[in-house]
Amino acid sequence: MLLLRRCQTLTRFGSRNTERHLRVPSAVASCAVRLWSSREEQRSQQHGRGLSWRHTLAGLLAGTGAVLAYGLHHHRHKAEQADSIGDKTATKDSTLPIFSQEEVTKHRTLADRVWVTYKGGVYDITDFVAMHPGGDKIMLAAGGAIEPFWALYAVHNQEHVLDMLAEYKVGELSAEDQKKQQTVKSSDPYSSDPERHPVLRINNLKPFNAEPPPEILSDSYITPSALFFKRNHLPVPQVDPASYRLHVEGLPGGALTLSLDDLKKFPKHTITATLQCAGNRRSEMNKVKQVKGLNWGIAAISNATWSGARLRDVLQAAGYHPDVAQWARHVQFEGLDKDVTGTTYGASIPLNKAVSEEGDVLLAYEMNGEDIPADHGYPVRAVVPGTVGARNVKWLGKVIVSAEESNSHWQQNDYKGFSPGTDWDTVDFKTAPAIQELPIQSAITQPADGAVVDRSAEEVTIKGYAWSGGGREVVRVDVSLDGGKTWQVAQLRGGERGQASSPGRAWAWKLWEVTAPLPPAAQELELVCKAVDDSYNMQPDSVPPIWNLRGVLSNAWHRVNVKIREDEDEDGDEE
Repeated sequence: MLLLRRCQTLTRFGSRNTERHLRVPSAVASCAVRLWSSREEQRSQQHGRGLSWRHTLAGLLAGTGAVLAYGLHHHRHKAEQADSIGDKTATKDSTLPIFSQEEVTKHRTLADRVWVTYKGGVYDITDFVAMHPGGDKIMLAAGGAIEPFWALYAVHNQEHVLDMLAEYKVGELSAEDQKKQQTVKSSDPYSSDPERHPVLRINNLKPFNAEPPPEILSDSYITPSALFFKRNHLPVPQVDPASYRLHVEGLPGGALTLSLDDLKKFPKHTITATLQCAGNRRSEMNKVKQVKGLNWGIAAISNATWSGARLRDVLQAAGYHPDVAQWARHVQFEGLDKDVTGTTYGASIPLNKAVSEEGDVLLAYEMNGEDIPADHGYPVRAVVPGTVGARNVKWLGKVIVSAEESNSHWQQNDYKGFSPGTDWDTVDFKTAPAIQELPIQSAITQPADGAVVDRSAEEVTIKGYAWSGGGREVVRVDVSLDGGKTWQVAQLRGGERGQASSPGRAWAWKLWEVTAPLPPAAQELELVCKAVDDSYNMQPDSVPPIWNLRGVLSNAWHRVNVKIREDEDEDGDEE
C-alpha cells in the first residue's frame, strides 16, 4: 500500500508537467515497474519482470500486435485524466503549448527526444521507448502520427493504453496541422480483410483469429472452409493471381520464378490433412496459471482437403539433387503478409520433410476443391501435413533452401515449448527446438462443458476429435464418465472408404463417438477423453506438468462436466 501511495504521488507530479520538453521522472517509470512486479509476484512467480522480460516479450508480442500489454497502467491516477485522450481530446488543456508539425518532426531520436502525435495531442514518449514491449518498432512513429501504427497493431486501442499515453502529453498540435492530418488519414490495413462467417468465435479482431463452435467440428469429417479456424498474424494481403510470382531460391541452379499458371502445370497432388494451431486449448493452461497468447479453446484445429504441386517436384525443377543435402538442412518459407516495417511472416521445416516422397508437402492452391480462400492463403500456401500450423505459411511468396533455419521471430522466439519452471526471467529461446510435429491430441466437442442431460434420455452420446502429428495414426480413444475411474473405447470415424492412410501418412484426424447409459445414482458426470496413436503415445492426465509460459502444446486429458436433470413430475412440470 505504501508503494502504491508513492507511485500515485509521483504520477501526480509527472503527468501535469507543462514544460515544453516534459520528461517523465525516471522514478515514475521505476515505481510503476516495481509496483507491477510486486503484483505479478503475488499472482505467480512464473511471470517475467525487468529488462530481460521486456526484451523477450518484445519479440514475442511484436508479431501478433500485442505491443503494449505491459503493466505500467497499474499506477495511473484517476484525478489526472483531464489530459486523457480518445473522446476526451475534445477538451483541450489551455496550459499546454501549441506545436507545429514541423517542430514535432524534429524530435525523432533519443538525443532530440521522441515525440508523436495522436488525435491532436503532442506526446514526448522518450522515457517510454526503452520500456516498450514491442521493441524499437515504436521509433517508426517518431516525429509523426501514431494512428497508422495503432491501426496495424489494434490492441493499442484500449483505455489503459490511452491513459498511459496521456501521461506523456506535452502540448497540442496546431489547428492547421490537425486539419492537414485529417485530410491525409491512413487507411486501416485491415479494411480489406475478407468477410467472415458470424458463427466464428473471435479471439482477436485485428489480426483476425477465430475458431468455430466445437460442436461443428464433430459434425463433419471435412471442415467447411468458411468454418475452418482462422489464425492470422498480420493483415490479409491482397494478391493479384495474374501477377503472383513464387520465388524459389538457394539451389545451385539459380533462382526459379513461377507464376500461378506455372505452378499448376506440375502434377496435381491432393491430400486430406488436419491443421492445428500450437496454442489450441491454451485456455486450459490459463486456468492453471496465466500464459501469454490468444485464449484458444478446443477448436483451433480443423480438417480439409488440399490440392496443389508437391514441394518436392518444384524443388527438383529448381535444381535440387541429393548432393544438396550435404550442406542444406532446412527449407524456409516467406509469406506475402507483412507489417509496417516490411517484415514478412516466415517459418521453416526440415529439408528431409520437404523433399521426401512420403512427406506430402504441398504448394497448395485449392482447399476443399475450390481456390484457397483469402483467409487461408490465396493464391498459394504451404501445407506441411503432420506439422504445427505455424509452419504452414500462407500467401507464400518465397521458398529458400538453406543450411539455416528461418531467422523469423516466429521460428526463433515463438512456438517453442519449455519446462513448467521456466519463466520470462529465465527463458532462453535458443535452448529449445522450434515445434514441428505436434503431440497426440483429442477433445470432447459434444456435449459442451456445463450441459444438462435429461435423466429420461437414459444415455448420453459423447463426440469429439483425435489427431496426432507426424503422420501417426490415432488407433484408440478412451472415454470415461466418472473422471477417469472407468473407461470405454469410442468408435472411430475416418474418411471415406478407399482413403485409408498408409503407415506414417495419417495426416487427417479421426472423429469419434460413444453412447453410454447414464449411471443410475449420478447427478453429475465428469466426461474425460484420451487418445492413443500407433506409436502408443498417450495424452498426459493433467495440465500442470505440461504448463509452459507460452501456453503451447496443450494436450492433457480433456474434461467436460455435465449435469443430469431428473425426470419431470406427474403433471409434466419439471422438478
